[in-house]
Order: sequence, then structure tokens, then C-alpha cells
Amino acid sequence: MRTNKLLLTFALLLITVGLSAQIVEPVKWKFDSKNLGNNEMELIFMAEIESGWHLYDTSLPEGGPISTSINYSDSTKFEFVGELQKDPAPTEVFDKTFQMQLRYFSNTVVLKQKIKITGKDVSEITGYVEFMSCNDETCTPPAEADFSFNVKNMNSTQPLAGDVEKANTLVTNKGNEGSSETLWLFFFFSFLAGLAAILTPCVFPMIPMTVSFFMHSGESKLKSRLNASFYGISIIAIYTIIGTIVAVIFGPDIANWLSTHWIPNLLFFLIFLIFAFSFFGMFEIVLPSWLVNKSDKQVDKGGLLGSFFMALTLVLVSFSCTGPIVGAILVESAGGQVLKPIVGMFGFSLAFALPFTLFALFPGWLSNLPKSGGWLNSVKVVLGFLELALGLKFLSIADQTYHWGILDREVYLAIWIVIFTLLGFYLLGKLKFAHDSDTKFVTVPKLMLSIITFSFVVYLIPGMFGAPLKAISGYLPPQSTHDFDLHQIIREEVNLVTSGSDFQQKEDNKTLCEKPKYSEFLHLPHGLEGYFDYEQGLACAKAQNKPIFIDFTGHGCVNCREMEATVWSDPRVLQRLKNDFVIIALYVDDKTKLPENEWIVSKYDNKAKKTLGKKYADFQISNYGVNAQPYYVLLDNEGNKLAEPKAYDLNPDNFVEFLDHGLANFRKK
Repeated sequence: MRTNKLLLTFALLLITVGLSAQIVEPVKWKFDSKNLGNNEMELIFMAEIESGWHLYDTSLPEGGPISTSINYSDSTKFEFVGELQKDPAPTEVFDKTFQMQLRYFSNTVVLKQKIKITGKDVSEITGYVEFMSCNDETCTPPAEADFSFNVKNMNSTQPLAGDVEKANTLVTNKGNEGSSETLWLFFFFSFLAGLAAILTPCVFPMIPMTVSFFMHSGESKLKSRLNASFYGISIIAIYTIIGTIVAVIFGPDIANWLSTHWIPNLLFFLIFLIFAFSFFGMFEIVLPSWLVNKSDKQVDKGGLLGSFFMALTLVLVSFSCTGPIVGAILVESAGGQVLKPIVGMFGFSLAFALPFTLFALFPGWLSNLPKSGGWLNSVKVVLGFLELALGLKFLSIADQTYHWGILDREVYLAIWIVIFTLLGFYLLGKLKFAHDSDTKFVTVPKLMLSIITFSFVVYLIPGMFGAPLKAISGYLPPQSTHDFDLHQIIREEVNLVTSGSDFQQKEDNKTLCEKPKYSEFLHLPHGLEGYFDYEQGLACAKAQNKPIFIDFTGHGCVNCREMEATVWSDPRVLQRLKNDFVIIALYVDDKTKLPENEWIVSKYDNKAKKTLGKKYADFQISNYGVNAQPYYVLLDNEGNKLAEPKAYDLNPDNFVEFLDHGLANFRKK
């Protein structure tokens, strides 16, 4: 959902220059209802999302952004019928900032909830939708959109029906358009998996058997080639039907459950573990013999029917080698899209069927194939190591979601280092399994693979001491789970030395006047100290005669975390924030309830603000006309602006200039 470079540059210019002049409202809501009879009705919530922005899903893991939620004023008047329907299903991506899978909608989404009216004299159903949205540069604080559905007039069609119908059309067109790139990429990787499956010992020896079947079928050359073509089509059809069945029976809702709940993730981990042990030669996984024999008997009938059952026999016989690869494709497709498993299985089967079909059509090519032998078992063992390493991902997801603390980052990396080291030794012939044949020398391909493997191990080792390993961050637990982060410790020590390690200088640069409110659960990054309440921070700035650095941020603000990791970590920025400013971080999405004497009535919308987040979201809008984060403001200790506020900008030089400009103006005063 990124735009091209020209549009992105223009968008960045608008965000940087124009945010202080207007309120950003990238999501517009419309509401409708439909009478279903028997006191049942369907509530329809339609969101139109500006290009480049996205709206978060209704259920996200803990520790991430704020989910979209539908809140009813009085839910005792009705009961829910079924689950909330989403059209289209949300897009799922791995967010590197939050180190978790996140789901969101783009362009347009329609949420539908069926209910049954149970209360008496019910005239309307009211409430509000709470939501937040982000683009590539900034996020809006949680906002609310009020709704009201007329229950008395259930049989009439409300005027928004046309908008909802239009939205459904937009959902179909834009949803498919937005996911096409992801589907093509998934198709490509599935195709590569199909090519890899051909090199397994269960599949490769079947190629000459297949050619022999079509060469000695006793039929004409033209008919043999027709049967060979139908044979390839049958392989594709069998695998694609499996993907279709998964998509139709389970659908996107169960897919989201599969990708986050601990039960399926532990099950997937065990399945990968079992297949890895099988590939190592500990035991053989085969389908029941009666199933294979029954299919094999039908092959003798010949013709198109014989070709189909030849394809079915191949699929069944090769299951012990293709099963884990096919399973991995279906598991990876569990991201909320019905088309994805179908596309994945089609890509896999297309590559898988290609050599069988070509060799059946052109049997003369068979003489150029290498003979099957010990090298095929080596392929199987290598796949076993990869199964073992990738299977840890599922255990890691369950561990992160439920905070078990079993598979912290350094434990995960230690296991990977051992796995890939053993793989390197295996490729060099220093480690052997039961079914491996004796080799007197190392082949060039194995040597090259071992070099790649050991190079990867060398790349992993610094991760044990806190290196971010950005190239594989999507497969690793979050950096925050690392117990001994030497990288962070050294950086903090360098920053301490840079800012002056003398005890007296520390006392002179003391940043806190008293214990900050809310510091039990709110914290600043990089060891910085500051306040989370504006009045308390302002009082300290007056006492210390320092300027104020306000950070409008949020728990669900992805770009805030990116700014902290990329810009705030710069030693020059850290030194200035630590020594020259009183930091006030105002969380606009925090749910902490305020005591009644701290409630405020907004001058912007005249609504009471009863939580910490809503209070400071209103503070940002009312004073600066902006509702997007991150947003940084420099003030003197009387609350006057020292420089033009700054939004998302990953250039540390620009941020240093921003801080220095504000500090210089403060000193002039």
C-alpha cells in the first residue's frame, strides 16, 4: 500500500509542512442497518480510508496498537447472532517495530454484525466505534465515531444503503488490487517450494517410472502425449483442490485464530519437529498402504482415467517428502485471505508437475538426468535441518503472545546457531545419519552450501550480544526479550561518557524534581528520565529553568517507536534531551482512568475527557491543531513555543538542528 516515489515525496512534504494547519481525519464512517425478520437485524459499519492510510483490525495481540472496537451504549437490549463479519479480510504483516503480526484494512472495509432484539420497547441502538489509523509516516490518536440505528423502523431501507452497496464494490476492487503483490510473491515462493520437492528421495525416482509408464502404454504417440498432459493437469488439480478445501472449510476467521492462538502454534511446531525427525531417518511417515494400493490398481486401466490415478498415486507416494512442504505453505497462508492457500497450492503443484509432464512428453530427455542415489538423501536431511529451524517460529509466536518466557531471543538464536553449525558439518561430511552413503570427498556444490551455512552462523553470533540482525528480524523474538544486550549497554555507557561521567556533573544535569506520575507503567526509552503529566513537567521546568520537550506519543504508534530507535538513539540527540530539556511524554492512547476532579471538558468537541489518553489527545488538538503522532513541541517554562513543532523525520541531523534552534531561542529569552 505504499505509493510510488513521487507521490510518497509529495505526501512527506504535506505531512511535514501542513500538519500544524489542519486536523487529520483519514477514516470516515457511515452506518446502515438491514431488517432480517424474526426480530433480527444486521448492523453495518462502513469505513472509507484515505489512500496511504490503514485502519487496524478489531482484534490484535497485546502490546501492539489500539484495535478497532464497537462499543454499545446498552447491549442488554439485544443478543449477538454469529461473529462480526469483515469484508475484505484484513491484511496481515509482520511489524518490525512491534515485533509481532499485525492486521489492518486499507481503502474501504465493511463490518457487519447480526443481532436479535430481545428487549421491550427498544427504539434505537446507540454507541460508538473507537479506532486509530496510521500511514507510513504518522498515526492518529484513538478517535470515536458515534452511531445510532433505528429499531422501530426496521422494515424500512435507510438512505445509506447505496453507500454500503458502493462500498462492497470498492472492497472487491481495491481489496483484490491491494493484495495482488502479496499473492504474486507467495505464488513465487510456493513455486520454488514445488521445485525443491522434486529433489526429495520420495519424488525424484518417480520421474523415470512416470516416463516408463507413458512410453509403454501401447497407445499412439499423439495419445500418449495427450495422456501425459492430462497427467500434469491432474497433479495440479489434486493439490489445488486441497488448497481450495482448506480455504472454503476454514476461511479467514479460523486462519487468524491459527496464526495467533497457542494451541495451533504448538501443534504446528510439533508437526515440523516430527517431520524433521523423519527426514533425519528416525522413522518413515507413510500413508496407509490400502489407500496407495487402491489408487495404484486404477492406473492399469490406462487412458485419461489411468493418467489421473497415476497422478494420484504420485501425490500419495510422495507424501512423506512433500507433506511438510505442503503443510508449511498452508500454514503460511493462514493470514486471513481465502485466495492465498489456493494460490500457494497452485504455485507448488505447477512446479511439482512440470518435470513429470515434460519428461512424459519428451522421454528422450531422461538420459540427461543424474542417477538417483545418496545425494537425494542428503537433500532430505538438509530439509530436515530447515524444518527444525523454521518450526521454532511457531513455538516463538505462542511464547510471545502468552509471555511464557521459554524462548527468549538469545535462547532462540543459540538453538539456530547450533542447528546451522550442525548442518554445515553435515554438508562437509563430518556428521552422518543412518541412511547416508559413504563419501570419499566433498563435492563443490556441498562445499559452496557449507560456506553459505557457516557464513550465516557467523552472522548470527553477534545477535547473542544484542546485534539487531535486521535481515532475519521477522523470524526472531523481539529485541526486548534479550536478557544480556551488550549492544545497548555499550551505547548507554558511551552516552554517559559523552554527557560527562563526573558525579557533580550528573547532579548539575539532574532532570527530575520529583517522582513522575504514572511512572509505574509509563517509561521513556534509552534510560531517559521525564514526566508523563504536563502540569508536573511544567512545574519542574520552572524550578530548573529549563526548556520543555513535549513528545506526543502513543502505545500503538509504530512510527513513534521507529523515531525512538533511529533518531533518539543518536548520541547527539540523547545528550541534548538528557542535559538540556525537561522531557514530557504525553500518551494520547493510554486507557488509565482519571479521578473525577481531573476530568476536563474539551473546547474542541465539548465532550468530557475521562482518561489520560483522551485528555492529552484533546490537549494536542486544542493547542496545536494536530492529532497525529509522533509530534514534538519545544516550549519555554511558561508554555510558549520556541520553534516550529516537528513530526516524523528519521534524519538525526534535522532533529539535532530542531533541538538546537529551540534551545538557542530559550537562551535568548
